[in-house]
Formats: sequence, structure tokens, C-alpha cells
Amino acid sequence: MTDGTEERAPGDAAYVFRVRFRLDPAASGVSLSPNTFETTLERAADPPGEEGWLFFRDNLWRGEANDATHVRDLAEEALGGRGARTRPTGEGSGITVESVSFSELRTSEAYLDALEAAIGDELDADGGTFGNARSADEVLKNYLGSSIHVRPERS
Repeated sequence: MTDGTEERAPGDAAYVFRVRFRLDPAASGVSLSPNTFETTLERAADPPGEEGWLFFRDNLWRGEANDATHVRDLAEEALGGRGARTRPTGEGSGITVESVSFSELRTSEAYLDALEAAIGDELDADGGTFGNARSADEVLKNYLGSSIHVRPERS
């Protein structure tokens, strides 16, 4: 939107990952202890039916990262590591993601309803977007497993 307000999907949702990363100082004579950390990374879920909304299909299978290397690269880029273009020299920022595991889709009931409706529309339109799945419930189970956590709407 051009008026400065943030356009939001119905409800609220985020993909939640556990991330283990390492900081590697670029300056000589500098060391860190510890240099490895674990944290929780939340990636906002795109509005159902809009660009990016198929993140779950493209990156998850049965509640796990479907390609560990790719998901690590996504996390590293989000944190400003090797894949990010944060320095004029083209060097990364010294952040290396060692591991990423998917925890859950943390969602409101309204977002989940909108997601199920968008999946249903997609199934009705072509049926091939989600393989052989025949229902929104089957799609969600195939990609997210039992990793959907419905929470109350935020005010």
C-alpha cells in the first residue's frame, strides 16, 4: 500500500524455526566465547493467495525442512550472513547458520481459515499445486504435519 499503512492478512501467522548460528569475527585478533548461539527465528507468513504464501509447500514436508541446506541458506540470508549483501565488498557479515529446524506455524484462527480457503481455491483451480492432495486438511498435514499452533488474535 502506498499510504504508509501495513497491509495485513486476516489474523496473524509466522513460521517458527529453531536456529543455531556461529559468529566468526572478521577482524584479526578478535575472538568470541561462546561464538555459537541458539535462537528462535519467526518468519511472517504471507497472506494466503498472495505472493509468497506457498512458503510451506516450497520449504516443508511433514513438519520438517524439506531441504536442510536451502532452509539454512534462507535463515543465513535473513540474519545477514553469507548469502546477504551487507558489505560493499560482497563479503558476508560473519554469521554462519549451522542448523535450522522447523518448530511450528504459529497462527490465529482467522489466518488458518484464510489459508484453508486459499488452499481449497487452489485445489479447485488445478489440483496439481499440492500433488495428489484432495483437501486443505490433507495439504496441511502433508506439509506441516501436526506443527500448527493456533493462538488467540493479537490486539
